[in-house]
Amino acid sequence: MSQPEEYFAQFGVDERMIREAVAAAVARGGCYADVFFQHKVSRTVILEDGAVSRATTSVDLGAGVRVVSGDQTGYGYTEELTHESLRKAAATAAAIAAGPAKASPVAFAVARDIPRRYRLARPWEAVRIDDMLPLLRSVERRAFAMDVRIKKVISSLKEEHGAILVADSNGRIVCDLQPSTSLRIWCTAEHRGRREENYGALAGRADMSLYSAEKVARMVDETVRRTVVLFEASEAPSGEMPVVMAAGASGLLLHEAIGHGMEADFNRKNISVYADKMGKRIARTFVTVVDDGMIAGALGAINVDDESNIAGHTVLVEEGKLASYLHDRISAAHYGVAPTGNGRRESYRFPPLPRMRATYMLDGPHEREEVIRSVRRGIYCETLTSGQVSVGVGDFTFFVKNAHLIEDGELTRPIKNVNILGNGPHVLAQLDMVADDLEIYEGSSTCVKAGQTVPVSLGLPTVRIPRMTVAGGTSSVGDASLGGFIE
Repeated sequence: MSQPEEYFAQFGVDERMIREAVAAAVARGGCYADVFFQHKVSRTVILEDGAVSRATTSVDLGAGVRVVSGDQTGYGYTEELTHESLRKAAATAAAIAAGPAKASPVAFAVARDIPRRYRLARPWEAVRIDDMLPLLRSVERRAFAMDVRIKKVISSLKEEHGAILVADSNGRIVCDLQPSTSLRIWCTAEHRGRREENYGALAGRADMSLYSAEKVARMVDETVRRTVVLFEASEAPSGEMPVVMAAGASGLLLHEAIGHGMEADFNRKNISVYADKMGKRIARTFVTVVDDGMIAGALGAINVDDESNIAGHTVLVEEGKLASYLHDRISAAHYGVAPTGNGRRESYRFPPLPRMRATYMLDGPHEREEVIRSVRRGIYCETLTSGQVSVGVGDFTFFVKNAHLIEDGELTRPIKNVNILGNGPHVLAQLDMVADDLEIYEGSSTCVKAGQTVPVSLGLPTVRIPRMTVAGGTSSVGDASLGGFIE
């Protein structure tokens, strides 16, 4: 095997080990099997009060074996990459199958057609902790200089690098090197005996060049602004009213109201509220929603999913009609369609599930100012931080840290601590204005489902929902049992 496939040779992984594991996986009659190898190095540096308060490094290495037999999935994993441990993991996974052994591939072929969406000029392996500190110190200095009310700043830089290798019972091998990084800032401000806090982030699948002076300055300045404006903010009103979602981070609305409900496993099991709506109109004609793995450098971008399928561009809602679900290999076989490249997993310890990548709505026919002017009294949601959804009925909730009142078509006083509640299909059908200012959020976002956390991206143009339930108070959102989002 040649680069990048020979990455795993350093851990003793060769074609013989792969062949033995796959053979053991199909030895009891499974119709499909794959072996997922993963190596990941994670480093985090935290700067607090001008000094390094924490610097950590963790290394994860292992492999998982999956066997599919009809609608059943067997799974086993090991943290030891030896022939014997892989065979045992494969035997565990194969226990779900019953029947004559399936022939293992005679030869394996390495896929050469996968894209490269996150090439790095300088690999993270070459970056030392000392190389990260000037960036963190510049973040701290700028935040303090922005406003005298900023009393405490914590900044952190995290990077992950490593690779995955997927080999399956069809004889296909795919390897992908997968970097990611995030820069975060937490600001605490004090004014007249009051204290307010907020945070910001910048993330992607990139090297240190992601953190240009311009991007870092914008992130810091915006975080400070969103922190100190809370001193002027009042508590949110309660009741039903029009809600305008700002472009960018408000893409959480799509993530919760729509995205989880369109993951095909929920629909295959008739759990999702969208299970009987394929091809039907669920929104106005100017609403198109996509899930995209192709945005170069985005946190939700992937070359291939964790089943070795190339990650492309999937249209979920096309001009108001439900056009596709998000499929992994199992759901694609159930529906008789091709996988969409959405089979993702947190690590080798888990089997893959249909998961989002970068979910966003395309531009509509309106302008941002037009959307705001259309509201006599409502709220403008700016910074959303967490959310969850009950996929079966489509009910969702999320927490808004920063918002403004809209009065007579103008943004007026700031408000804070807003809980938004709604029903996904109802909100999608109601949504009646979409601006032409789509923004893909560049912060650090992760999605939780079935106990697994994966990085995602999201985006939204400015949109209006005529009626949503608004409630004040602190965040009522935690990790969802079926689908959730945490920034």
